[in-house]
Amino acid sequence: MLVHRARVHEPLAAAERSWPFDVPCVAELIESGMSFSKPITFLVGENGSGKSTLIEAFAEAYGLDSRGGRAGRKYGNDRPKTLLGQVLTLDSTAEGARQRGGPRGKKKGYFLRAETAFGFMEVVSGMAGYWDEDTSSMSHGEGFLTVFDSMFREPGLYLMDEPEAALSFQSCLQLVGLMHRLGRSGAQVICATHSPILASTPDAEIIEIGDHGFRSANWDQLEIVANWRRYMNDPSFYLRHLVP
Repeated sequence: MLVHRARVHEPLAAAERSWPFDVPCVAELIESGMSFSKPITFLVGENGSGKSTLIEAFAEAYGLDSRGGRAGRKYGNDRPKTLLGQVLTLDSTAEGARQRGGPRGKKKGYFLRAETAFGFMEVVSGMAGYWDEDTSSMSHGEGFLTVFDSMFREPGLYLMDEPEAALSFQSCLQLVGLMHRLGRSGAQVICATHSPILASTPDAEIIEIGDHGFRSANWDQLEIVANWRRYMNDPSFYLRHLVP
């Protein structure tokens, strides 16, 4: 592992507690920090719960561009950090401190953000340090898998925001296998997801985010797992309220 805790490095005044600092999971992070105990961590919660706000701030705190991309590179022109990214600190493990203390170009990591990934892939395909394949000729799912195969290899910090957006069932399973291998290699993965498939990755830590803030959870206790089970067993349980 490279990072064991995320925290706000200075107390915030009451006047600063507007968005995003009033989002429950962000407010709890400000008060007590968020710890990571395993090489793979999933942030799971509903839309608007704050998963993406956290994951992009983690990227910025590690030196990754919040729009996505690899460590040591910037996507286009520099822009100010997000409000949370400006005040967030990641506490490194001994190995993480060694890697972060080296030259910027030697840092290993990647932030895949679903909403910006497609445009980013078209810009960097064929550039040195990325991949040779032309992702513009691929489906979105194939493009994502190309990024995973090319960039998610060496021990580093890999952040993902809803990577399942472009992935089929089988492709999600491929990503589960890749994340599990990365975790065993000394890398660290933090992934925000709605996918019960990705969240089932063996030996992963799951942090459920919601109005309560955040808390550790087991896979079979997750609301997304219960909802998908119920829907697959009996779609009418939900559809009767939606379709006359």
